[in-house]
Amino acid sequence: MSRKLRLTALAGALAMGLVACGGSGAGSSSSAGESAAPEDLTIGVSMPTQTSERWIADGNAVKEQLEAENYKVDLQYAGDDIPTQSQQVDQMITEGADLLIVAAIDGTALSSQLQAAADANIPVISYDRLIRDTENVDFYVSFDNYKVGVAQATALLTGLGVLNQDGSKGSATGPFNIELFAGSLDDNNAHFFFGGAMDTLQPYIDDGTLVVKSGQTDIEQAATLRWQQETAQKRMEDLLTSSYNDGSKVNGVLSPYDGLSRGIITALQNAGYGPTITSTPTPMPIVTGQDAEIASVKLIADGVQSSTIFKDTRQLAEQAVTAAKAYLEGNEPEANDTKTYDNGVKVVPSYLLPVQTVYKDDIQSVLIDSGYWTADEVAKGQAG
Repeated sequence: MSRKLRLTALAGALAMGLVACGGSGAGSSSSAGESAAPEDLTIGVSMPTQTSERWIADGNAVKEQLEAENYKVDLQYAGDDIPTQSQQVDQMITEGADLLIVAAIDGTALSSQLQAAADANIPVISYDRLIRDTENVDFYVSFDNYKVGVAQATALLTGLGVLNQDGSKGSATGPFNIELFAGSLDDNNAHFFFGGAMDTLQPYIDDGTLVVKSGQTDIEQAATLRWQQETAQKRMEDLLTSSYNDGSKVNGVLSPYDGLSRGIITALQNAGYGPTITSTPTPMPIVTGQDAEIASVKLIADGVQSSTIFKDTRQLAEQAVTAAKAYLEGNEPEANDTKTYDNGVKVVPSYLLPVQTVYKDDIQSVLIDSGYWTADEVAKGQAG
């Protein structure tokens, strides 16, 4: 219970004369949940950045769904700056937030803030990015991030023709030159994405179907700090210069996020991949992605990017709101995974959502028919 909830509970206990005789006093979340109306409660929502449309969508979805339940919402974005996020969470606690929903920039950088939340009995829900190395995180809502990596690797193999979309063996045998990209090492999800992908790709690397020509197969080599598009573009440019200056070509790129994919594609286009004015253009490699960002969905529709992994942020926001309501009403939220997400101190009870792979032929049925994007937005490559 937060400070406000404890006062509510204490007032109720005093009125009943139960403070000194074992009744429901401070520290009883059930009495707080029963006593405090939603409009009297404030939920702090901390999102990492507004440079990605995905996080803007997450923040808006969480805020709108919480406000639909009559909760007050303090939504703040940290501009991908760790000290800013720390300061914002500190402020939420100081101003009396009753619950925190946090998508961390660095999953290890909020220990003192979360200790302060625990001292004030404020529940903390880790949103999509697991908060690590602290016992003071109560619940985790996310997608099955290992399966995201499996899906990305499978999409790469499918695009190359090694597999068919139904998972059966394809007709292509390779060898295919590929390069590997990973997310930011301070984001716990990046490790799950890369792990799932490499578990799927490794047998094909071992048998020679796939060749990582640069030799950079470790996550430390493939990582992209803060998931920055420009960083991915620069690394792809360096790979082309260092490993493909002998006339060989890149056939596929494992990219874990659409923003990185666009940087990678820019580097490839600048190097002559894709349609050109020459009569024999170099084919664009198969490039994967994640988050179904509208600019990348257009690239998929145009045949430039091969695929993306769709994670419906509306459903993720819904699970965060469901968990928040449970805590504020004195209950425990429902978890569907209590084994996987060890944050280094404890296994955090989690609710994991499924994901979908989107190829060009899936844009209408998965993204447009569900109302996630409109046909006009896809055609323009812009939201709104």
